[in-house]
Amino acid sequence: MNVLVVRLDSFGDVLLAGPAVRAAATRASRLTLLCGPLGEPAARMLPGVDDVIVWQAPWEGVRPPMVEDADVPGLVAEVRAGAYDTALVLTSFHQSPLPTALLLRLAGVGRIGADSVDHPGQLLDVRHQRLPDRHEAEAGLDLALAMGFQPRAGDDGRLRVLPVPDTATLTGNGPYVVVHPGASAPARSWDAERHAEAAQSLADAGHRVVVTGGPAETALTHLVSGDVAIDLGGRTTPRTLAGVLSGADALVSGNTGPAHLAAAVGTPVVSLFAPVVPASRWAPYGVPTVLLGDQRAACAGTRARHCPVPGHPCLGDVTAHDVVSAVRKLLKESA
Repeated sequence: MNVLVVRLDSFGDVLLAGPAVRAAATRASRLTLLCGPLGEPAARMLPGVDDVIVWQAPWEGVRPPMVEDADVPGLVAEVRAGAYDTALVLTSFHQSPLPTALLLRLAGVGRIGADSVDHPGQLLDVRHQRLPDRHEAEAGLDLALAMGFQPRAGDDGRLRVLPVPDTATLTGNGPYVVVHPGASAPARSWDAERHAEAAQSLADAGHRVVVTGGPAETALTHLVSGDVAIDLGGRTTPRTLAGVLSGADALVSGNTGPAHLAAAVGTPVVSLFAPVVPASRWAPYGVPTVLLGDQRAACAGTRARHCPVPGHPCLGDVTAHDVVSAVRKLLKESA
């Protein structure tokens, strides 16, 4: 069976599709993952994926392309050439799978399934309804099960990536805690100075601290690292970041892709979680986690990219002491 799995949004979203991908791969002679540019690095790290198609949809992301620039005919032709027997369209709880399903139908995909609140007409063969407040990773696996894909015996359903590289040349030897201060949306960010205080407090508590961030975040990681932490800002690829996180005792991070990557390599997470999206759906999955932040703040459930409440109170009251205590708690649980 030639299977197509679709997850068109970001890095962390694609990682959360992993359990569903592995389930689909058990019956697939070949499995292709269709994703957006931000999700491509994660797609190439998922077990069970044979091929990756990268396409930027005009209905996904913060800056989607114009429809005329998205080369819809080119995507339809590429999918048609793949001769897929079945497709799983994975979306977040607030997204519609129907635009994607329409293109797949035009491309001749034989059987299409998705979670859909809206009536799908002729676009879906399997219209699944996700359970309320279901975690994104579990919802994706539920859809795979509804499509007839059973996980392999012994698969625990957690997030997983392909083997990661040894990154001791970056981190040095010995235990360490990673602090990742960046976030994909400002509303999900803890204050940079608070991150710096947390790095200092973790170092004062006897932890070696490693600070990570992307190429555009080097000023941030330099500020947070100060003279107490190893600054890896701009020095990791997604695969080497996975290696760094795999070797860590814990990660301190907001609700962003590296938190899901830490979960995929089995590393506990101190999650500075702004409730603009619900933690029940988006918290790090399958690993010990301490959630910090007021989950009942006024911004809860708004999906805001910029905090709608002056002072950013959901995370503003979290202190460096809270972070150190949370790391200590996770290390005791993991001992």
